[in-house]
Amino acid sequence: MVTFLPRLPGRLADVPSFDRAIGGAESNVACTLARTGHTARWISRVGTDGFGDHLLAAVADCGVDVTHVRRDPLRPTGIYFRTAEDRATDTHEVAYYRAGSAASAMTAAHLDQDAIRSGRILHLSGITAALSEDCLGLMRELTARRPGRPLLSFDVNYRPGLWRERSQARALLELARGADLVFVGEDEARDAWGLHGSRAISEALPEPDLLVVKQGKRGATVFHRRRTTGTGGRRDEATGTETVVGRDEATATGTETVVGRDEATATRTETATFVPSLNVDLVAATGAGDAFAAGFLSATLRALPVRTRIRHGHLWAAAALTVPGDLATPPGRAHADRLADLDDEAWGRLHLGPGWTEAGACGHRADEEVRTP
Repeated sequence: MVTFLPRLPGRLADVPSFDRAIGGAESNVACTLARTGHTARWISRVGTDGFGDHLLAAVADCGVDVTHVRRDPLRPTGIYFRTAEDRATDTHEVAYYRAGSAASAMTAAHLDQDAIRSGRILHLSGITAALSEDCLGLMRELTARRPGRPLLSFDVNYRPGLWRERSQARALLELARGADLVFVGEDEARDAWGLHGSRAISEALPEPDLLVVKQGKRGATVFHRRRTTGTGGRRDEATGTETVVGRDEATATGTETVVGRDEATATRTETATFVPSLNVDLVAATGAGDAFAAGFLSATLRALPVRTRIRHGHLWAAAALTVPGDLATPPGRAHADRLADLDDEAWGRLHLGPGWTEAGACGHRADEEVRTP
C-alpha cells in the first residue's frame, strides 16, 4: 500500500497534512531483507495509477525484485492513513482504503507459482487473507502442505479493522497451522482466538516447526519442535541450542525447556527459548513486527542458533521503533552480529535511540552502543 503519515499528532479529523510513504507487511519484510544483502522478491498486484508507479519504484529502490508484480488496469492501488499515536493506545486510528484494490483481486491462478516457490523462504501475511475471499483462497493454496515447497513463514498480523467479525479471524489459525514458521503476538492471539499466554498459543499451534510468540516489551519466546531420540539434556546441532530439562524460560534469560512430546519414544520434543526485548527510545511502533520478522528470517537464512535469531529480530525491531515510518535502515550484518553476541548482562544494558543503525554502519564498536538509561 501507499501509506500516509501525519505530520502532526492528533485525530485524523484534525490532522491537516500527511507525508507519503510505502507500507505493507510483505513488502516491508522484503525491503528490509534486501537492504541487508539478501535476495528478495515481492509478488503482488498494484493499480496502473501513480500510486502503483510509486510503490514499484520505491520497493525496487530497496533492491527487491518486482518483476512479478502485476498491474491491474481496473482496480486502484490500496492506500491507508494513520495517526501518529502508538497502535496500542485508544487514540490510535487507521483508515484503510483497500476494498476493491488491485491486491484484493489476487488469486492462485493469476500468480506465477514457479516464482512464488523458487526462494528458500516463502513469507506470507495474514493481512492478505483479510482482503477478499479470493485472497483467502490464495493463502489456503499457498499454506497447503505439499512436497518440495520452500520453508513457509507466516506472520499472523491480525488487524481487527480488516475482519468484519472476530469469528472470521479463526481462518488465521488454520493458515498458521499450515506454516513451518509462524510469528504471532500474544495480544493478537488473545484478540483473534481468545488464547492467553505463550503456552496456550503453543498448544493451539503444534504443527509449525518454529513458533515465535512476541510478548511486547517483555521479549519473545520461540517454540522449536523437532524429532529426536533419548531423554535428558541434549544439544541440537542444527540450531546450536541446548535443551535443559525442567527449567522455565520465564525464570532465566535465554534458557530452553523441554515441555515433552512423548520424549521416551522420541516422536517429538518442543524447546522454548525466551529472549528479552531491548530498551529503545521509542519514536513509533508501526513496522516493528515486520522488522522483527525480517531480522529473524535473515538469521534463519544464515542458519544461526534460535536464540541468536531472536536477538536479530529484536535488533531489527529496534531499528523500526526508533524511526517514524514503516521502514527503517536495518543494522549492518557485522554490527548486528556483534550486538547479538553480547553476554546477557551487556544485552540487558543495551539502550538504542534514533540513528543507532547508521552509527553502527560507520564502524562503531558494539560496546560503544551499550549505555544504561
